[in-house]
Amino acid sequence: MGKTYPTIDEKLRKFIEAQTVYFVATAPMDASGYINISPKGLDTFRILGESTVAYLDLTGSGIETVAHLKENSRITVMFCAFQGPANILRLYGRGRVVEPHQAEYAELYGQFPAHLGARSIIVIEVSRISDSCGWGVPRLKFEAERDQLDVWAEKRGTEGLRDYRLQKNSASIDGLPGVEPMD
Repeated sequence: MGKTYPTIDEKLRKFIEAQTVYFVATAPMDASGYINISPKGLDTFRILGESTVAYLDLTGSGIETVAHLKENSRITVMFCAFQGPANILRLYGRGRVVEPHQAEYAELYGQFPAHLGARSIIVIEVSRISDSCGWGVPRLKFEAERDQLDVWAEKRGTEGLRDYRLQKNSASIDGLPGVEPMD
């Protein structure tokens, strides 16, 4: 059933790149804090190397993943095969947040499609790669990406997004620091 892998090889790369949705899980150090699981899509995941991946973090109503990573760096990314052979793949590792004011951001950002709502890039050094059967995951048919997030960001504009992030993304629901204000 389940196997572990030393690196992201070509077979795993093809599986990851074929998925239209993935899930990111993080947790604060405080046991009474909230565990967070976020679905992601919109072609925001990239494989940077055999054990390094990244995803474009888009503006949303919460900032849990960023806050948890800034506190403790623990993260798991999960891909499920909703079409084709059953499979679940998990990438466990340590993540860091690269924000637009950091020098590394521009180079990394160039590897993703442009999204006005981008607020950071999450870079993950993967320490464990494992799969499992996925037999309990239903078959689902992908229809299309949603455009609401990009439309929403465009309506707000740069200034409106900055204000929104100040209001909604400065701290997590557990009170941990979120993203720094963007100018």
